Amino acid sequence: METVRIIVAVIATSPSAPPSRLALYLDLIRWNRPAGSYLLLWPTLSALWIAAQGFPGWRLLAVFVAGTFLMRSAGCCVNDVADRDFDRHVKRTAARPVTSGAVSPREALVLGAVLALCAFGLVLLTNPPTILWSFVALAVAIVYPFAKRVVSMPQAVLGVAFSFGIPMAFAAVQGGDAWSVSAMLDAVPPVGWALLVGNLFWVLAYDTEYAMVDRDDDLKIGIRTSAITLGRYDVAGVMLFYAAFVAVWAAVGRHVGLAWPYDAGLGVAAGLAAWHYTLIRGRTREGCFRAFRLNHWVGFAVFAGAVAACLH
Repeated sequence: METVRIIVAVIATSPSAPPSRLALYLDLIRWNRPAGSYLLLWPTLSALWIAAQGFPGWRLLAVFVAGTFLMRSAGCCVNDVADRDFDRHVKRTAARPVTSGAVSPREALVLGAVLALCAFGLVLLTNPPTILWSFVALAVAIVYPFAKRVVSMPQAVLGVAFSFGIPMAFAAVQGGDAWSVSAMLDAVPPVGWALLVGNLFWVLAYDTEYAMVDRDDDLKIGIRTSAITLGRYDVAGVMLFYAAFVAVWAAVGRHVGLAWPYDAGLGVAAGLAAWHYTLIRGRTREGCFRAFRLNHWVGFAVFAGAVAACLH
């Protein structure tokens, strides 16, 4: 992946290519900042392994890995268009391509639509229940950027959006060939929804850390975030969210009979979460942003534990 990014960067700066547009589009989809994609990827792959009780096969693995990166990129396009009037007042986001006017909202939406269609093309390689669930996932992803205007903790909406790869993974592994709502619902067992709820708590944890970075700016422009809603209980809230995430995923692991490496992975994730407390307790921009940026290692620890448990 790193090699591909280097090649694209070289192409973007080459005199023979249109560097300005390509470089702006790559910046728009956060090509050089893949941490957000990893936050989507690890719980999705964990669910894929748990649903398949082992390696899910190369086809499904390729579909979900590529689809995750494509949908996160498409989401960035929609989010930046929706937030362009807010982002210009926030130090961290003022220079984003849409916010700065370097890329028009129409361009961003067209790019987002193309990426989403590519992701949908991958979903077509699965089965009817997964395809039907993909429409629900898309609807939630589109709603999220506007949630902060009406919901006091929009991170909860993001939690659902960032967790929807989990039921889709179960549907892809366990779903049949029927095109019906009942088949769609039956394709996702209760443990799949339990993992979604648990993952929602993880999203609340790391996105509250993210919101803590911009709290001063968000207060000035009137945006609602979990960091503002929790107030002086923000750090305690983050730690409780982490604890709920680990507890729910541990309960699911026991329920489905995953071996001890899974618990070991959760133990590493809990240790990382405890370390994050030392980063965010001072509520500094640098500490909170570092905690958010490194959160994908929490998800990777759980994924590695799930894979090891299935091999045990």
